Amino acid sequence: MKNVVKILKERGFIDATTSDEIEQLVEKPIRVYCGFDPTADSLHLGNFVAIMGLAWFQRCGHTPVVIVGGATGMIGDPSGKSIERVMLTEEIVEKNLQGIRKNLTSILKMGNEPIFLNNYEWFKNFSFLGFLRDAGKYFRVGTMLSKDSVKLRLNSEEGLSFTEFSYQVLQGYDFLHLHQNYGVSVQLGGSDQWGNITAGTELIRKVTGAAGYGLTFPLLTKSDGQKFGKSEKGAIWLSPEKLSPYEFYQHLFRTTDADVIKLMRMLTFMEMDEIKQYEQEMKLPNYSPNFAQKRLAEEVTRIVHGEEGLQTAIKVTQAAKPGAQTDLSLEALEMLSRDMPSIQLPLADLVNKKIVDVLALSGLQSSKSEARKLIKNGGFYLNNHQVLDIDAAIQPSDLIGEKMLLLAVGKKNKLLVKVL
Repeated sequence: MKNVVKILKERGFIDATTSDEIEQLVEKPIRVYCGFDPTADSLHLGNFVAIMGLAWFQRCGHTPVVIVGGATGMIGDPSGKSIERVMLTEEIVEKNLQGIRKNLTSILKMGNEPIFLNNYEWFKNFSFLGFLRDAGKYFRVGTMLSKDSVKLRLNSEEGLSFTEFSYQVLQGYDFLHLHQNYGVSVQLGGSDQWGNITAGTELIRKVTGAAGYGLTFPLLTKSDGQKFGKSEKGAIWLSPEKLSPYEFYQHLFRTTDADVIKLMRMLTFMEMDEIKQYEQEMKLPNYSPNFAQKRLAEEVTRIVHGEEGLQTAIKVTQAAKPGAQTDLSLEALEMLSRDMPSIQLPLADLVNKKIVDVLALSGLQSSKSEARKLIKNGGFYLNNHQVLDIDAAIQPSDLIGEKMLLLAVGKKNKLLVKVL
């Protein structure tokens, strides 16, 4: 059995651990947990690092324990947030729990069967006074106030509610409960979870005298400092119902050269020797653009959406490639419509209308002037054919099967237009 901590260190996955003993601890099979609050009915690419952490433990012979926070999700973790989260109803939480479990089940399938738990199951039996008596007495207010997540919010204009302040007590108790009832010895989380994780390890020590361990990974950011997992349109969802495999693939394919190797290390199971080979090849003068991005997109899409989802993404990508000699039949476009952004427009807003007007109306360009600039610079394709005339209009013959158009801005941003 390979030592998972050594593997994660080599991949740059570990930000901090509560003890160096964790490297010896994982020489034998253990149970490791990570929690996900049900703030939406799908996890997103920003959560994927945590899932990969669990997956590596699973592949190395350990058992992942997944906590979906039905209780803590009603409170909201203040870590990394400048304002208080919107409170969720029990019905919304339950719906979100189902979606998140589906995400995780599709990924955590290479090793010991994961254990899924909802922390509402043990918190629902507590009274307020009972929880203060049995758990609250172990927490020192001074220590709680010293947590970075608390200090940042206390010094902000928004401030910090007592509800959010109590979050670390709840998460700390989760770790104790899992340690006592399920034999969990390690908690994983992002670096912003350090305070919550150490609250749990301290609680385990005070109540049982035993040791609990924490391991954090760095929050994944792009080379420009922006959070990874977000796009201009919002979160990059893992659920195919919220984001098609094609769109998911495209987000990974657009990774910059500055970020692609780091993402290979943290978001794939590729061997480090192969990743280092890609890193070296990218330094060569005859480096082929996007060849590393293509591999990254394929690997991550395969993990999240399976082989079938990957093949769908590749097929749609090839069919939608500007300049490709693709037979854009109505049947082909209808297939693309399941895996590509689309809108509906009346026939009167399309036929004999200038392309610059259609681009602005569709939202592919913010204005007509931007659309003119795009066409003038050779960046617009209609049905895979480049358009260079800024005065060109949509002709009836351009409508595929009299029902659809394929618009493309550059090589990556595509939109299907369906005639109403």
